[in-house]
Amino acid sequence: QVQLVESGGGLVQAGGSLRLSCAASGRTFSTYIMGWFRQAPGKERECVGRITWSTGSTSYADSAKGRFTISRDIAKNTVYLQMNSLKSEDTAVYYCAADQLWSGRNYWAPSGYAFWGQGTQVTVSS
Repeated sequence: QVQLVESGGGLVQAGGSLRLSCAASGRTFSTYIMGWFRQAPGKERECVGRITWSTGSTSYADSAKGRFTISRDIAKNTVYLQMNSLKSEDTAVYYCAADQLWSGRNYWAPSGYAFWGQGTQVTVSS
């Protein structure tokens, strides 16, 4: 069974940086896509970006472009979300998600992923 464990959340001032980690286990992830999502109180869960495990190819939501970077360390089975120039509106619980890469599936939507971590809180103070 796939297990995802996020870490690295915390309290940071606006303009600061945080790096979130997602340690993955239970499978060989070469055919997987990994997504980073966030959910603020009263809002829907949104994808901030994703990475294809095999190629390292990344895509970002408009809200993350230029500020967030997703990377992976194959040897450590870990995906990272580097967040710079943080804003108060980035405050949310951040989740990593994973699933096999299937043609035609919408990986911008939570429904595209079967496996989820427990989430880590990020709070940006203004």
